[in-house]
Amino acid sequence: MSHSPQPNVDPSTAVRRRKAVFASWIGTTIEYYDFSGYGLAASLIFPILFFPTSNPAVATLLSLSTFAVGYIARPVGAAVFGHYGDRIGRKKALVVTLVLMGAATFAIGLLPTYSQIGFIAPVLLVVARLLQGFSVGGEYGGAVLMTVEHSGERKGLFGSLVNTGATAGLILANVVFLAVFQLPDDHLYTWGWRIPFLLSGILVIIGLVARVALEETPDFEKVKQHSEIQDRPLVDVFRNHASTVLLLALGIIAAGTAFTMTTVYSLSYGTAVLGLSSSTMLAVLLPATVTILIALPLFGSLADRIGVRKVFLGGAASLVVLPFCWFPLMETGRYIPMLAGFVLVFLGYSANYAVVPAYFSQVFPPSVRFTGMSIGLTIGLIAGNAIAPSVSSLLQEMTGGWVGVAIYMAIAAMVSFVAALFLRIPRADGLIDDPATTPVAVETK
Repeated sequence: MSHSPQPNVDPSTAVRRRKAVFASWIGTTIEYYDFSGYGLAASLIFPILFFPTSNPAVATLLSLSTFAVGYIARPVGAAVFGHYGDRIGRKKALVVTLVLMGAATFAIGLLPTYSQIGFIAPVLLVVARLLQGFSVGGEYGGAVLMTVEHSGERKGLFGSLVNTGATAGLILANVVFLAVFQLPDDHLYTWGWRIPFLLSGILVIIGLVARVALEETPDFEKVKQHSEIQDRPLVDVFRNHASTVLLLALGIIAAGTAFTMTTVYSLSYGTAVLGLSSSTMLAVLLPATVTILIALPLFGSLADRIGVRKVFLGGAASLVVLPFCWFPLMETGRYIPMLAGFVLVFLGYSANYAVVPAYFSQVFPPSVRFTGMSIGLTIGLIAGNAIAPSVSSLLQEMTGGWVGVAIYMAIAAMVSFVAALFLRIPRADGLIDDPATTPVAVETK
C-alpha cells in the first residue's frame, strides 16, 4: 500500500504545532502525575493516615473509594469547561483547569491526618479529590483538542504524543514515591508522604508559562469566523449527538480499566495478596511503563497510515486476552516474568489509547467538540478507571483468586471493541468515513 509523501509545513505552522503539543503534553503530565500520585497514596499511604481501622482490607477499600470520588466530579467539570471551551476558546479554559488541578493537589500535601483532627481529615481529603476531578473533567479533552486542531494531517502522531504525558506523569509520580518510600516509617508517615503532592506546584508553573504563550486553535477560529458558536453547547450535544457521546464513553472503558488496573490496583494486589513490598511493585511497574512512551507514537504514526479505527480495534481486542497472561506472570512473584506481564498489557493499552485523541475528537463538529468529547470521556472514565480498583478488590475478596478480575478486565475491553464498530468520523459533506480504511487526508501545498 503506497502513501503520499508528507507535505512541506510552513515554519510558523510547525512552531505553533510544537508549542501546542508541548503545552498539551505538560498539562496531561501534570494531570496524571497528580492522579497517579493520589492512586499510589490511596493504595499504600492513605489507608493508614486517613482511614485507620482494625481491618487493613477495609481501610484499603475505603481509601480506594476516595480515588473513585474524583471521577464523579469529572462530568460536572466537563460540562462547565466544555461550555466555556466551545464558547470562549480552548486556551482560556485550559489555563483555568491547570490552576485548579495544581491547587487541589498542593492542598492535599498540606492536609492534617486522622490522628490530628479525626473524621474531618478524610472529609477534607474527599473535598480536595472532588476539586481534582472537577478540573480534570475539562483538562484532558481540552488538551487533546489544542493539539489535534493544530495538527493538520498528522493527528494520529501528534495526538499520541499528548498521551505520552499520561505515562510521563505516571513515571514521575512513581519515581518520587519510590524515593519517598526509602524514608524510615516515622518520617514517611509524618512528612515524607506530603512531598509528592507539594512538588506539583512546580509542574503547574511550567505548564502555565507554556499555555499562556499559546495561540487559539485554527478550528475554533473558523467557528468564530463563521458565527457558529453555540449559546448552549451542552444542550446541542445531548439533543443532536447523544448516541455519539454514549459510544465514546463506552469506547474509552478498555483503556481506562487497563491503565488503572496496572498502575493502581496492581500495587495493592502485589502487597496485600502476593506479599511483596511496595518498593518491589514500583520497581516492576516503573520500567514497564517505558513501553508506553515508546509504543504510543509508533501506534499513532501507524494510525495516520492505515486509519485510527483499525488501530483502536486491534488494541481493544488484545486487551480481551492479555489480562489472562498478566495475572499468572504476576503470580510468580519473580521480577522478569512480572515485568513481561506488565509490558504485554501496556502494549495492548498503547495501541488502544494512542489513537483516542485523533479518533474521538473528530466524531463531533468543532462547535461542540470540547463539550461532546469531555462529557463522553468523563462518563466512560467513571465506568472504567473510577470503579476498577474497588470492583477488582471486591471480586478478589469474593472469589479468592485473580480469574474473576481478569474476566472483568476482558469484558471492559469487549465493550470498547463493540462501541468502536459503530463510532464513525463524519465527513465535511455530511457522509460518514470509515476511519479503519480511510486515513486522514494529506494536505498539499
